[in-house]
Amino acid sequence: MDTLTRMRAFIDVVEAEGFSAAARKIGRSKALLSKYVRELEDELGALLLNRTTRQFSLTEAGHTYYRRATEIVREIDSLADTVRDSSGDVRGRIKLSAPRTFADAPIGQSLIDFAKAYPDIVLEIHLDDRFADLVEEGFDMAIRISRLDNSSLIARRLSPFSIKLCGSPDLIEKYGKPERPQDLSNKPCIIDTNGRWLSNWPFKGDNGDPMSVSVSGPLEVNSPIAARNGAVAGLGFAVLPDFIAAPDLEAGRLISLLEDRTLSGGGIFAVYPHRRYLPAKVRVFVDYLVQWFKDKE
Repeated sequence: MDTLTRMRAFIDVVEAEGFSAAARKIGRSKALLSKYVRELEDELGALLLNRTTRQFSLTEAGHTYYRRATEIVREIDSLADTVRDSSGDVRGRIKLSAPRTFADAPIGQSLIDFAKAYPDIVLEIHLDDRFADLVEEGFDMAIRISRLDNSSLIARRLSPFSIKLCGSPDLIEKYGKPERPQDLSNKPCIIDTNGRWLSNWPFKGDNGDPMSVSVSGPLEVNSPIAARNGAVAGLGFAVLPDFIAAPDLEAGRLISLLEDRTLSGGGIFAVYPHRRYLPAKVRVFVDYLVQWFKDKE
């Protein structure tokens, strides 16, 4: 049995957080994975995993080995992908980190469309609103919705996005349209606690300079989807990314307000770590997303 096979088994067990879960995921027996990891520990002369009936954890040596092993395996897989790419054979698994906001919005259809277009590539999607450490956690790439002012990652912009101040027709009829950003301070607002601005919403002031308005209201929730739902229900005004608000704006369930005072939101990016060999499967995926968003313009 070669070291690389044992190494892959160890990585699978760590990422699945257990032997049973890893066995189900990759279609091998728990006993076989346990054997591979035990042989790897014997080869290294070090304990990598603490195993009890109720607890599973990495030892200090296990943490060190996992970090380096994932880098080595990715490089090997990337090199193989590069060679396969020359023959047009693109297949494998892409481990993707993406925010729930992306997957739940209409633009999340891009992931489904890719999976349909490339059945030989397994798209393993992990939805989380935090910024995952791609290298540390073994991700091939991530979708980021931000400004990416400073990043050590390689990034390709898929699409810009803007911020919309929205309100339902019933809400506007009851409270009136805000004529200036400051008017929002005494109107009900919905706060997305998962966003950057919380209860201090940014706008352009009367002279065009950036300003913020402190707002409050009956609903605070850590999801722009839920904030949109609250806005449609007439609970308050909300600041939403355009790709979240678009269907409701088009249907008239929401109305865009103060458009000349709202700021640009940033961009939607595909990001991946710098590597010597960019896997062909990742390059194909990123190119697909770029074209998908271009076609939607």
